[in-house]
Amino acid sequence: MKFGVFYEHQLPRPWTDDSEYRLIQDALDQIEYADALGIDYAWEVEHHFLEEYSHSSAPEVFLAAASQRTKNIRLGHGIVQAPPPFNHPARVAERVAMLDLVSGGRADFGTGESSSEAELGGFMVDPDRKRAMWEEGLRVAVRCMTETPFTGHSGEFVTMPPRNVVPKPRQKPHPPLWVACSRRDTIHLAAQKAIGALAFAFVDPEEAKYWIDDYYATLAKEGVPIGDAVNANVACVTTFMCHDDEDEAMRRGLEGANFFGYSLAHYYVFGRHRPAVTNVWDEFQKRRAEQGYDPEAVIAASENDDRLGAKVVEQGIGGLRGAVGTPDQLRDYLRRYEECGVDQVIFCFQSGKNRHEHIMEALELFGREVLPEFKDRDEKLTSDKRARLAPLIDAVMERKPAEDHPPLPSDDYAFPAIPRAMADRNGSDQFHQMLDEFAEQSAVGPGGIEGLISGR
Repeated sequence: MKFGVFYEHQLPRPWTDDSEYRLIQDALDQIEYADALGIDYAWEVEHHFLEEYSHSSAPEVFLAAASQRTKNIRLGHGIVQAPPPFNHPARVAERVAMLDLVSGGRADFGTGESSSEAELGGFMVDPDRKRAMWEEGLRVAVRCMTETPFTGHSGEFVTMPPRNVVPKPRQKPHPPLWVACSRRDTIHLAAQKAIGALAFAFVDPEEAKYWIDDYYATLAKEGVPIGDAVNANVACVTTFMCHDDEDEAMRRGLEGANFFGYSLAHYYVFGRHRPAVTNVWDEFQKRRAEQGYDPEAVIAASENDDRLGAKVVEQGIGGLRGAVGTPDQLRDYLRRYEECGVDQVIFCFQSGKNRHEHIMEALELFGREVLPEFKDRDEKLTSDKRARLAPLIDAVMERKPAEDHPPLPSDDYAFPAIPRAMADRNGSDQFHQMLDEFAEQSAVGPGGIEGLISGR
């Protein structure tokens, strides 16, 4: 089982002029350290307008910066908003390919569609059509990365003529594909499309087992690749904070984890947000006890064996606590994911007002006390899985329709430069002759260009 770190770039109020700068620099330091420790993945979201919850609107820039400070860690879009009103699929393909090149082939390409009014409304995306937009946007983006040239597309949400989209990614045929999943029906969708499932639902291991069983059963029966390769993997997100003292781990980690849940629900469930005015952190502080987001209450529950809350804390039921505790507690908790067949556990620790120095200390302790045993087992487990799934993946790839890569409109398809097109429309032999002369002059030096521009 592999491990990743996850970033929303949370930034609760109040802010100073330096807050966002410090946030990003700290995150880069954390990823550089995670890479040095041997953690396998760094995942970065794309969100827009979600003040305090996520200040991560340009993940491709952040991941490119991280690529230059790391050597081995894979750099995952977790996720790119794939509906075309957010991002044109050709631009997505270009950015992912460039990240793959600057990182030396370490990019992973996760996608999603958003569920918040802040984002969907901000980009005028119809919530009832966003799933169809996601699928069409992803299909076109993958084709842009793999076809030479891209042969064109005319669909409901994207129309684009043939072009050779460059650069192409280093990984062939393309970086691994993933989709964000918060419900079992999206896990089902991931398997149907033969792409990895990023389960961002904070499910505990025993619940995750049902998701995993459904994923692989669906992949075997219904999987038809949306890309040109199968990525048969399921990753789960959990909260994280590690300290030798359990109570200190909870003091350092639970309030941030609770704010993550509260601020998420503010934008996606119950909130009414006034841009640049609403203070989500203050509302969280006022409401956390009555809403059940009270870290002190959880700590008290752990010290009171005759209350149900003690089991919540000890066993991590409901995803509230997750991987928050001592190295021994984390080891036991993470083994349960491994036993259930989870391929990757992604740690969410940059949340609320969790302190940078506490995150770095937690990473160091995890890397020293917990990670090595999982690393030792991972190579064999991964090799065994690859061999076990090879026939299934071959069968899934055989289902990919040839029409997923349509031919060019004609064998001699070409597009003219704008002046050449004007000459075509006007039927002007003199204009064509002038352009031909210009082409010849351009081949020998800049004088021809200067002459054309000056009108000579």
